[in-house]
Amino acid sequence: MEPVTLTTERLLLRALRRSDVQAVYEACQDPDIPRWTTVPSPYTHRDATEWIERTASAGWHEDTAYNFGVFTKEGGLLVGAMGLVRLKLDEPERMAELGYWTAKEHRRRGYTAEAGRAVCAWAFDALRVERLEWLAEAGNVGSRGVAEKLGFVMEGTLRARITHANTRRDAWIGSLLPSDTGRESQAPYLPLPSC
Repeated sequence: MEPVTLTTERLLLRALRRSDVQAVYEACQDPDIPRWTTVPSPYTHRDATEWIERTASAGWHEDTAYNFGVFTKEGGLLVGAMGLVRLKLDEPERMAELGYWTAKEHRRRGYTAEAGRAVCAWAFDALRVERLEWLAEAGNVGSRGVAEKLGFVMEGTLRARITHANTRRDAWIGSLLPSDTGRESQAPYLPLPSC
């Protein structure tokens, strides 16, 4: 797929470019980003270049991941990154996982939830995703707060689901369905009857 651009009231979400390497590098110097994500630590210019020019670019072209840089409309500042990964877009699966990080100086302004609403809507409307998942290491309350603002329903804790720093760690998981946002699903959904 060719990369798409999404806009919100305050943000522009687009594929990352070579000119974004320095901003990504600087954002990923915050120890909280590699602590809670798969970003390498220490994070180098080479890591930023590799991710932008190879990994993220290949994800779009090979339909394996759709990563967006999240920028302010006013000033073009890098707010963070957001993407759909672990794509299963063939019938009947139609699932993806939403992941994100936010630059330290842009946290607690509602930017990540604003960007997330745009990416989730695009996933449901353009990609016809039937289930979006959110997964984070248990204890990542910032990420969970964003997921909950987006309407993700917390489903529980997966034991030893994530490997971080060569250690297996528990993960929280949540899901968002088209019906959670007032959209129709392509396939019928039969929830567990209440007792």
